[in-house]
Amino acid sequence: MQTFTAIQDVKNYLIALRTKGQSIGFVPTMGALHQGHVSLLERAKRENDISVSSIFVNPLQFNDKNDLEKYPRTLKQDIAKLKSANCDVLFAPEVKEMYPAPVSYGRGVGGEVDLGMLDKVMEGAHRPGHFQGVCSVVKKLFDITEPAKAYFGEKDFQQVAIIKHMVKALNIPVEIIPCPTVREADGLAMSSRNALLTADERKNAPHIYKTLAATKETRGTIPQIKKWVTIQINSNHFMQLEYFEIVNAETLMPLHAVNEAEQVRACITVKMGNVRLIDNIAF
Repeated sequence: MQTFTAIQDVKNYLIALRTKGQSIGFVPTMGALHQGHVSLLERAKRENDISVSSIFVNPLQFNDKNDLEKYPRTLKQDIAKLKSANCDVLFAPEVKEMYPAPVSYGRGVGGEVDLGMLDKVMEGAHRPGHFQGVCSVVKKLFDITEPAKAYFGEKDFQQVAIIKHMVKALNIPVEIIPCPTVREADGLAMSSRNALLTADERKNAPHIYKTLAATKETRGTIPQIKKWVTIQINSNHFMQLEYFEIVNAETLMPLHAVNEAEQVRACITVKMGNVRLIDNIAF
């Protein structure tokens, strides 16, 4: 595996590969890799000549300085996992390499992307500016790596929808490949943030998916289902519901009734101590 920390070095290396007609599959990450990331890389490897991953904890998408500082950083272990997944190229820059000039949370570098209402609901409502920070770094990483395809996990369903919107709006020549959420044996969605849970919190965390999955069998109107989910989550001593929404899978707009002709997603965020856990399922 070739490892680069400088933008121009990785650009030159990948340009040479593309000149030879080799296709690039890209998996951007913030490190603290788990099996979900590995599955994305394995798919990128199957569907492209070259698999590329980035590890960069992007400060522009953190509205809480403490959250940024405590985000897990495990580069040595991450490199071992990338090698086990036969990753060809790793790009792991420092913040000053990506953002030579001072930057602030929630600001798009090089101009903000008009996201319409996509970043005003759910995560966007609770973390204003977060998705402009995401778009900024993903756009920059696409410009650096110029992949044919880029792979994202559906655990971050809203993020995937926003990146697809950005790619279309800016005419970026990359195909976005959403990949199914990878779960632990007990149902908990794999996430780098799971490592921050206490032993008791981790033991209780599968209750999130159990509740989410049960909504498909819960009879009643959407307001009734939302009330039921609120009771189920908040009755657990370790959990506090931040939001639960049943939304149109394309527009992300909350629904008041389910139309069978629509693609629908049930999305949830729960706070456990100082950790926010997100999940979603097709509804």
